[in-house]
Amino acid sequence: MAARDPIVVTDAISLDPAEIEEVFVRASGPGGQNVNKVSTAVQLRFDARRSRSLPDAVSIRLQKLAGSRLTNDGVIVISADRHRTQERNRQDALERLVAMIREASVPPVPRRATRPTRASKERRLDAKSRRGAVKSMRRGPADY
Repeated sequence: MAARDPIVVTDAISLDPAEIEEVFVRASGPGGQNVNKVSTAVQLRFDARRSRSLPDAVSIRLQKLAGSRLTNDGVIVISADRHRTQERNRQDALERLVAMIREASVPPVPRRATRPTRASKERRLDAKSRRGAVKSMRRGPADY
C-alpha cells in the first residue's frame, strides 16, 4: 500500500490517509536499553467530527463507540505499543481504527417491543409470593 492510497474500510467508505496523524513516542514496559532509545509506540489521531470520508451517521456512531478515546474536539486517539517495531505498531493502530469504523458503519437493529408471556408473568408472581412467605416467617410475633 502506497502512502497516498485510500484506506478501504467498507465498500462504501474509504479513508484519506491525510486525515490520519501519527505521532511516535517511546514505549513503556520491558525492552532493555532499546526502550529508552527508540520511539516505537504510536499515537494515531483521527478527527471523526471533521472527517470528509465518513457519512454523518457513521461519524456520530463512531464518536459514541470511541468512548474514552475521544477528545473534547472530536479526535479519536488510539495508542499502540504492543509490538517492538514502529511499523507493526502503526499497522496495529490502523487496524484498530478501521475495525472501529466498520463497527460504526453498521446501523444498530432497532429494538422491537415485546410483551412478556403469560407463563413468565405467573412465574414472576409465584416467585414474589414465595419470597414474601419466607420473609414473613422471619418476623417475630406481633405485639397486641
